[in-house]
Amino acid sequence: MMDRNFDDLAERFAQNIYGTLKGRIRQIILWEELDQILATFPNASLSILDAGGGIGQISSGLAQRGHHITFCDVSEQMLIRAKQHAQEQGVASQMKFIQTSAQQVGTQLEKPVDIVLFHAVLEWVAEPEKTLAALFDTLSPGGVLSLMFYNLHGLTLQNLTLGNFGYLKAHMKKRKKKTLSPDYPRAPAEVDQWLTNVGFDIESKAGIRVFSDFIRDLPPSANGEEGIIEMERRYSRQEPFMSLGRYIHVTARKPAIKDEL
Repeated sequence: MMDRNFDDLAERFAQNIYGTLKGRIRQIILWEELDQILATFPNASLSILDAGGGIGQISSGLAQRGHHITFCDVSEQMLIRAKQHAQEQGVASQMKFIQTSAQQVGTQLEKPVDIVLFHAVLEWVAEPEKTLAALFDTLSPGGVLSLMFYNLHGLTLQNLTLGNFGYLKAHMKKRKKKTLSPDYPRAPAEVDQWLTNVGFDIESKAGIRVFSDFIRDLPPSANGEEGIIEMERRYSRQEPFMSLGRYIHVTARKPAIKDEL
């Protein structure tokens, strides 16, 4: 098994992930989660690592708020796009770009960081627990991992509703290699166990796109896209809907060092 490099799919990634209602819902819920994380830090300016950060929309937004960003990705094409986006937003001077993997980026950091972003990457790596352990080591004590992963339960539910029973019986194995469908959808309980094994304390969770992928004909009374976004926000942090989201966001903290008695 190998980790995924998006050099060959960078253009499709940019269009399909960010240029849709699905992408806007993802961004909205993520920013709400990040705002909660940022509020737990006393310092106005933080050191943030974005590991596998796509085209850098979240990173640039955080840089605009005065934070210092280290951005890494194995894909040269993604780095080019992220740099271009940062330049367009006027924040390139606050960002450092490194072409490396999440597993190796720690060797290139001058000091531990306050926050690590690891969004929609865990489902592409072959050794997830080792990757989370490497990211744990990049954090300062009391630092936070913002983890978003592609949810196996959400994918299973969608295929059940579509009647794709043959695909389910085949354990949802991908037929094509060059696709944006993740290689390794993750079960939430398994991710929780990995985080605990590594040493993280899980603080909170949210589902992303808990129902909107299943909508076919939306009635006028639903108030269109704004109505969908409102309902996604309402149910994203409620069970059982949260655990059925297409993605799940987890806030996990590295324990702070306690003073010895």
